[in-house]
Amino acid sequence: MNYKNKIAVVFGGTGFIGRQIVCDLAARGARVKVVTRIPEQAYFLKPAGSVGQIVPVMCDYKQETICNIVKNTDIVVNTIGILFEKSKDGFHHAHVDIPKMIASACKKEKIENFVHISALACERGDSKYAHTKLAGEQEVLQICPQVTIMRPSIVFGEDDSFFNKFAKMMNIMPFLPLIEGGKTKFQPVYVGDVAQAVMQAISHKEAQGHIFELCGPDTVTFKDIYEILIRETKKQRMLVKIPLPLAKMQAFFMKILPNPPLTTDQIKSLRTDNVMNAGALGLRDLNIHPTAMDLILPRYLERYRPGGVFAYKKMA
Repeated sequence: MNYKNKIAVVFGGTGFIGRQIVCDLAARGARVKVVTRIPEQAYFLKPAGSVGQIVPVMCDYKQETICNIVKNTDIVVNTIGILFEKSKDGFHHAHVDIPKMIASACKKEKIENFVHISALACERGDSKYAHTKLAGEQEVLQICPQVTIMRPSIVFGEDDSFFNKFAKMMNIMPFLPLIEGGKTKFQPVYVGDVAQAVMQAISHKEAQGHIFELCGPDTVTFKDIYEILIRETKKQRMLVKIPLPLAKMQAFFMKILPNPPLTTDQIKSLRTDNVMNAGALGLRDLNIHPTAMDLILPRYLERYRPGGVFAYKKMA
């Protein structure tokens, strides 16, 4: 669908999922406001559109400011989310308070095309991350019943914070930790499919008011994911089973780091299977064929191989 002359607002547009959505909206002709606390951090997105098509907008995330940003717009997408807290109310503010304000602004400005990005399995998870994601959904639905909610599984792609994080860990660690044996199941979804799902939801009014669980075609365990990393990076690493108490102890000390590789809340998340519910709406209901990991992962994991991207090409 062509979105020419449409104005879209993307909250969290500089993030991994958000930037893909911004690019897809721009490719379809929309003028896009990228909402961020620091506009300069969104400048890298400008080349994805024509001159003046992608505009960074500063936001202090107060209700009045958000209302002014969404005024006279056609499409609103909220992709804001954090994986760990830097303050006591970090999860609640990012996943509940801000979505609630965005929904209130959409209601006030009578915006029908509103898409909210949540998280898969949030309704059955024990972590604070899951609880606040679910609470955010409930707040948004109560204010804007027509909202389309997307629940992606682990999202992969060239700049992801999952596969890349563990691939970097392999550079400095002789082993990879398997918490409770690494039996938790996942259905990783390609970031391009997530963005395409948002485009489809915006284009089709019948998607409004529904929850879509976005999952890829592959169901893998955490142990499987490590084995994929070993295969693609050509680095042999031991897989060591870590008892839950020891993992919690390690995560406790890691929390002092600016970007901790593991937190106690993430350990709780890892105890819940991250897979699609039976009977749930998904990518295929949006006429999207899910992309397999094997089609994408080798493209960017090869840079972690010994010698880098060109090492094996030279040998050939």
